[in-house]
Amino acid sequence: MKNRLLLAVGLILILISVLLGAAAGSTDSIAAPTLKWQHGGCYSSWCETGWYSSPAVVDLDDDGAPEVIASPYTLFVLNGESGSIQWSKDPPGSRTWPGVVVADIDDNGDWEIVIAQGGGYVTVYDHNGNQVWSKRPSSSELRGLSVYDLDDDGTLEIIVTAAVGSKINTWVFEHNGNGRAGWPQLSNDSGYAWGTFNDNATVGDLDGDGWAEIVVPSDVHYINAYQDDGVQIPAHPIYGGKGWGKVGVHVDHDVDLRGWAYCGTEHRPNFAHTPASMVDVNGDGDLEVVATGNVYNCGTSPYTSLYEMAFIFKGDRSRWKGNGYDWEAIPVPDGNAGPLEENYNVVESAMANPVVVDLDGNGLMEILFASYDGRLHAYWLDKTEHHQWPYNVNGTGPGIRFASEPVVADLDNDGLAEVIFTSWPEKGHGYVGKLHILNYQGYVLHEIPLPNPYGSPDWNGALAAPTIANIDGDADLELVLNTSHSGIVAYDLPGTAGARILWGTGRANFQRTGSYLQGNLNRSQMSAQPVTPGAGETVTYNIRLINPGPDLETVVLTNTIPADVTYSGNLSASSGSASYTAGQVRWQGTVPGGLPVGIRYTVFVNGNVTNPQPIVNNALVNDGLGNLWPLSSTIIANGEASYLPVTVRK
Repeated sequence: MKNRLLLAVGLILILISVLLGAAAGSTDSIAAPTLKWQHGGCYSSWCETGWYSSPAVVDLDDDGAPEVIASPYTLFVLNGESGSIQWSKDPPGSRTWPGVVVADIDDNGDWEIVIAQGGGYVTVYDHNGNQVWSKRPSSSELRGLSVYDLDDDGTLEIIVTAAVGSKINTWVFEHNGNGRAGWPQLSNDSGYAWGTFNDNATVGDLDGDGWAEIVVPSDVHYINAYQDDGVQIPAHPIYGGKGWGKVGVHVDHDVDLRGWAYCGTEHRPNFAHTPASMVDVNGDGDLEVVATGNVYNCGTSPYTSLYEMAFIFKGDRSRWKGNGYDWEAIPVPDGNAGPLEENYNVVESAMANPVVVDLDGNGLMEILFASYDGRLHAYWLDKTEHHQWPYNVNGTGPGIRFASEPVVADLDNDGLAEVIFTSWPEKGHGYVGKLHILNYQGYVLHEIPLPNPYGSPDWNGALAAPTIANIDGDADLELVLNTSHSGIVAYDLPGTAGARILWGTGRANFQRTGSYLQGNLNRSQMSAQPVTPGAGETVTYNIRLINPGPDLETVVLTNTIPADVTYSGNLSASSGSASYTAGQVRWQGTVPGGLPVGIRYTVFVNGNVTNPQPIVNNALVNDGLGNLWPLSSTIIANGEASYLPVTVRK
């Protein structure tokens, strides 16, 4: 009994130590970023203004040295090591709002660069900078750009949305520049729409039929969702036979069902600046649409913005609930959720781009977005913000401050994510924003002032999501920022050779889809039963490989059986090939998107294990894409389960 008590006390002390370390925001395992270079793409005494366009990083010329591709107004291709210009192009149009796309759109084995700009131009360049084609679908600024293989034919389609004063706001082009049949939309009466004033669209295979769908929020309280040919997706029958685009979104789902609101008491969101993302939030294989909206009071003139909040929809437009969570009613914000400022002449506008990732490694997604309340929010599926979230960016310096769309990576590969973003201040005072790194609980790890403005501007920050990538070919990753007034800037991230990138750039990927293009195994799990076995007792290990994205076809798991237990057989796998040889369980095969693979085997605790002791079982999964995903499960041999009292604050 004494040994058991000592073991229990030891485990509690370890737990307290971990919690205290988190509470203090310990930076021991995450080194501070260091400035690598700045003023990328700048001229002798000034830089082009950077907007909301995230850079891309690709080895364009296949020489083994990655290039940084960024566009404030000019399209710059920079040397990743030094930031020097390799080549640049002055495309038709003015500023670049959406992130730069780099993809092999024509399936010829070479990269293409796609940018969308002010004046309504979308332009494609080959990897050498030669213009392939340019189109002008609208005279208004194109603020949204995504590319995706909509019809599964091997070539990518180009989707653009515009800041128009019209319901026709979305165009789709084939890889060769020809307009795709059924587009532009909304060119009929299947829904309600207006301009898209941010990179609002999301693209993915929403219904699992192998062909993609496009979901477009816009400057109304409706969201349109289209098949690849522009046909509106039907909504659930509870909405009376309507398509997605004719079911209005309100705070109260009962008002959605009724179809109209009492302005002044029943509020609704506007989606002018608030995009959607398409992600499987609970690992069941079905994609959900996560859209942030600016909830306003339509009973005032002009309308009063109240707060920004996320909504989760199923593929049939009904509100999502599952795993014991219910998002038919959205979370209720606190009293500090109103806008600090909505005049971009005072401070550039915050854009609540939803980032949907698993921060804590429990297999369920969290929803992050930066709001006009000056805070970065992180909602768990229980509709609350855990730990230290939301994070008050506005309190990190003088003047009003907003945050960019964050990127998320497990920098030290400990199974828990870090959140990385930039900020910017109000104008006119010489203030600068910061580069922020928080842990998964929202505690500050590092906050570093961005470079001073270059030339005459009186402020600096970075509006666009950072891009995390290896830009110089060494072991560690770097961050690339498109700053407002100091050009393209790069930071080294020491000690990140084993990092796992979860959401690595604006809108998740260099195709800017707001969805996962590659599978990942971040939500996979390993468990054991019983957790407190005695000597000679059998323990069953269960491994679940969970992939929310496209199929991973060459996955390999290796699991060395720990000392103090002996493999006893009963090895099985729901698919793929499992084997046991010389103290190691090995599995290889495909992990389909949305269909978990289960692996099971048994061991027994060796008879000479008579005192209480932890036995840790570690496995390593290679996803075939160059990422290693560690799994672990701990049992306490000869232990006893104890339960601490729970105190609830009311």
